[in-house]
Amino acid sequence: MEKKLITAIYPGSFDPITLGHLDILKRASTLFDKVIIAIAINSEKKPLFSKKTRLKMIKDVTSNIPNIEVDNFTGLLVDYAKNKNAEVIIRGIRALSDYEYEFNMALINRSLEESITTTFLVAHQNYTHLSSSLVREVAGLGGDVSNLVPKNVIEELKRKLDAND
Repeated sequence: MEKKLITAIYPGSFDPITLGHLDILKRASTLFDKVIIAIAINSEKKPLFSKKTRLKMIKDVTSNIPNIEVDNFTGLLVDYAKNKNAEVIIRGIRALSDYEYEFNMALINRSLEESITTTFLVAHQNYTHLSSSLVREVAGLGGDVSNLVPKNVIEELKRKLDAND
């Protein structure tokens, strides 16, 4: 009997990718045959980093993980997942408040596409406080984010914030 390969989608804005995202991603890469990091592109949001820059930052920090693919999408996540033949959506949970929101999203996604399962991965305790928006805020106020994001993201943050001066 041939082993079925399982593809999972890890969606998010990743503006920027954090060490918390990377922790979830590394663990997911050991659970699934292929993990697609799917950058959600929402025309109503104004991200700090362009789609191109986010793709580059993520590719740089995941280049040593062989079963990772980086992509972007617009529209419904379940439609994107179906187009990629993915069976699983990965969501990271930092706190109980995350769970309530993510639980509702999982139910909506299941109602839209029964064949796709949402899997929750609990954040490492070192990252339960961490979010991209907090990283942007701390960096924008001149704070040290070196323990929150990969090195290449620090460089991009400096470049972006210096350009906005």
